[in-house]
Amino acid sequence: MIRLPLALQAWSRPDFREVLKAEIERLEASALPLQQGLSASSHALDDGFSVMVIGDGADAATVQVRLGVFFSGVVAGCNCADDPTPVEAQNEYCEMQLSIDRRTAEATFAVLAA
Repeated sequence: MIRLPLALQAWSRPDFREVLKAEIERLEASALPLQQGLSASSHALDDGFSVMVIGDGADAATVQVRLGVFFSGVVAGCNCADDPTPVEAQNEYCEMQLSIDRRTAEATFAVLAA
């Protein structure tokens, strides 16, 4: 379970986006559904990511945030000597919908279709 209490506390403040960005970027990469957001590779790397806030809003139950997420992935090959698959990391980008429960600060991430 992911909780974002600092972001929730900052919701009505002007620094909400900065607080949210910092709190998300402190999470382990495995906490986000990066594998589902791949477009140029086949395996998301756990070597870090960065986010940008595209938009936000709220209702009585949740704070909703649209995020752009930048991360890396690789094309997993067979590691054979004659495998032409590049092993260099590929830049990846996807957009996610973040929902933060206003009562518990529990957060859920969902990859949006490209």
